[in-house]
Parts: sequence; structure tokens; C-alpha cells
Amino acid sequence: MAIATIDPTNGRTLRTFTPHTPEELEARLRLAEETFRTYRHTPLADRKRWLARAAELLDTEADHYGRIMTQEMGKPFEAAKAESKKCATACRYYVEHGEAYLRDEPIDTGGDRSYVRYQPLGPVLAIMPWNFPFWQVIRFAAPALMGGNVGLLKHAHNVPQCALALEELFLRAGFPKGAFQTLLIETGDIPRVIEDPRVKAVTLTGSEGAGRAVGSQAGRALKKVVLELGGSDPFIVMPSAKLEDAVETAVKARLINNGQSCIAAKRFIVHESIYPEFERRFVERMGRAVMGDPMDAKTEVGPLATEGIRQGLHAQVEKSLAAGTKLLVGGKPPTGAGFYYPPTVLADAAPGSPAACEEMFGPVAVLFRARDVEHAIELANDSPFGLGASVWTQDEAELRRLVDGIESGMVFVNQMVASDPRLPFGGVKNSGHGRELALHGLREFLNAKTVRITSGKLAPPTQASANE
Repeated sequence: MAIATIDPTNGRTLRTFTPHTPEELEARLRLAEETFRTYRHTPLADRKRWLARAAELLDTEADHYGRIMTQEMGKPFEAAKAESKKCATACRYYVEHGEAYLRDEPIDTGGDRSYVRYQPLGPVLAIMPWNFPFWQVIRFAAPALMGGNVGLLKHAHNVPQCALALEELFLRAGFPKGAFQTLLIETGDIPRVIEDPRVKAVTLTGSEGAGRAVGSQAGRALKKVVLELGGSDPFIVMPSAKLEDAVETAVKARLINNGQSCIAAKRFIVHESIYPEFERRFVERMGRAVMGDPMDAKTEVGPLATEGIRQGLHAQVEKSLAAGTKLLVGGKPPTGAGFYYPPTVLADAAPGSPAACEEMFGPVAVLFRARDVEHAIELANDSPFGLGASVWTQDEAELRRLVDGIESGMVFVNQMVASDPRLPFGGVKNSGHGRELALHGLREFLNAKTVRITSGKLAPPTQASANE
């Protein structure tokens, strides 16, 4: 598959890129290893200063970075600018908290001096998707670089300019050459990089199929791996919920990023007593969402990232309708240029149809009726995925039951699911394993080295943190 920028608004190829030759790839792997040997000992004060500078660039040049994102994958420009600024908050989070997270952790072992020292593993390969082309990378890169690791980015084939802009960003911020590098390689080259002994760990955000492939390759190579895969997140609305707020948030949660988000709400499970009113309001609002030029500030839904994604999504809708699922609005791709797909609402999903059991990666929502809270939990858990869930209730007993009963890595109450640098991010079941962000994300790629020193007259340790 060509490494190229293809404008999703019209399908025109704007720029193509030549993949790195085997010799160029080898040079980058060698540089990563050489850089790590010295970078791991870089004072934390330097890492903090460089990461703070990266945050400043992401903030002040958000328009520039936003245009690249919109041009390559079609997200609304306002959302793209906001993504760049969100990346800045993640960098600042690790500037503020990284040193404390890396500090030696004392353990009481009854007389001996014992502690855990957190040390970097080495070069980490990040295989990243196109849907949040900056944010997905930064939420790996910021903690990895703060922790003393170096990064190798294999980005999606359709966002090469984003990938190269990120490499330039870290160089401009002051990080040494080799601390963060982009690999312009084909998918077929990934196993070679994973198997290379200089690469110590792998992180992937992508599809379930990609996760199985990369997880198997990393397992054979005995490499640590974090997998953030697909989701079919439930959005549960109970009778005590504030219905107007729930409906408005439901629309936003389904249409965010043109519907192309692993944590976008996809299955809307509504108590039968309020279902008719929720359906009426939700369908009306989805039907009038503004679809158009992503550079227009009024646009709520831009094009999907590629023609293949649009074709796959429409095939899921058509197959669901053929099986007996009801179409309430949308469902017909517009004619003309671009990879647009209209906001679509399905209901009464036929058992076994894509609407009932598959992730639909685009602006397509599926409505379900629940008899009570236990039925809502049953419907929510009737999925191979377990990434996030949004629940809407003002009843404390319902809240406790929903939080406890839903099988997911995250539950957000009376708000949409969203990633936040302060909160660990990840899922269970076929949504992957491991965590990004917060303390947990930083320590995923660190060696938790146990140290136990017998009581005696040894001087106290002078090293206060993992890699000062």
C-alpha cells in the first residue's frame, strides 16, 4: 500500500513518499540504539525542558499541525487544532509528574533496605493509526521519552506528513537526534523491526486483526507489548438521566472525529420507558448534523479517511439492513467527490448482523431497548470488545451496579468517554491489554527493578529516581 497523502475531500493524491530502503532502516535502528545508551542517562531536568518546549510548539503552531491532520485524514479543522493542543497538555502532564513517577519506590521488608527502581527498556516501536494522527503518538511518546526510552514510529500509510512533522517536532524541541524517529516502511517490514534485538518493546493502536498479528510477533520475540485495539462502546441511558444532556452528548460521542474513534459511543442502550423519546430526539439531531468541508468551522462531520473505509462501513450497513435491521436515518453515501458518509441511525439490530456484533468505524449508531439495569448490562457486555462505556443515571444504586457490572477498561458516568493524560487508558477482552497515559502508561515500558540490601552500614542510595 502506497505511503501517500490522499485528500479525503476529493480523492486526489497530493504527495507520495518513498519507503526507507533496508540500508536506511538499518541506519535508523542503529541510531536509536546508540542514542539510547546516552539518552537514558540524560538528566531529568533536560528531558522536562525539552518536553515543555514540545508542548509550547504544539500549542503555538496548532493551526499548522491541524492543517496537516485535516488534509491527510479529513477531521474537522477545529477538532484537529484541538488535538494539537491536547497533545501539549499530555507533554506538560509528564513534565509536571514524570519525575515523581520515576522516583525509587521504598518497600518495608522489616529491617533490610528495599525499593523498586524504574529504568527504561530501550527503543520502543510504536505502530500507530491515522484517526488521531498526533494524539495517538504523543500519548506514547511523551511518557516514553520522559522515562528515558527512545521512540521509533511506524505510522499509518495515509498520514506520512503527520509522521514526519512529529519527528521534526521533537528535534526542534531539543531532544537529541535519534530519540524519536519516523520509519517510512511498509506493513510487511514490521516483523523485521519487532524481531530486531535492538527494539525492546512494542505498542500498537489499531484493529483487532493488527493486534493479533503484532501481539503474536512480539510474543515470539519475547518483547513487552501494549495493545489498544477496537471498541464497540455502549452508551446506556436510564430513566433517571437528564435526557436532553444525554441526547446531545450521545450525538457528539457518535460523531466525534467523523465517527472514527475506538472510544466513540457506538451502541446506544436505552431503557424502554424513555426509548421512544430518546429515539425521536437522537434521530432528529443526527439527521441535521452538518456534513461538509472539514476546513469550514460549521462542519460537524467531514469525510472518512479513505474510500476503503467508506466502502467497508457501507457494506456493514447494507448487510445489517438485509438481515432485518431497521434504518431510521442516513445509510446512503452521497454522490460526488470525497469519502463522505452521512450520520446514520439503525435500530432493532438483527442477531448476528454487523450492527449487532461488529465495530462500525464511522458515523453509524445502533439503538437498543433495555428492560431494566440488568438487561442493560447484559446488552453492554454482549460484545467481544471492552474498551469504554458511558452510563447515564441519577440513581446511586443503578450507578454502582453499572460501574461494577460492565466489562470494560473505562466507565464514564453522565459524560462521554474521553482520553485524559491524568487517567489510565485501555481495555479488556478483544480491546487489548496494557494501559496508556497517567502513571500506568509511563511504567508500561520501564523495568521495575527490585533492590534489597541487607541491613548494615552501607551509605544510603544517592540515586533519587530511575534514570537521573
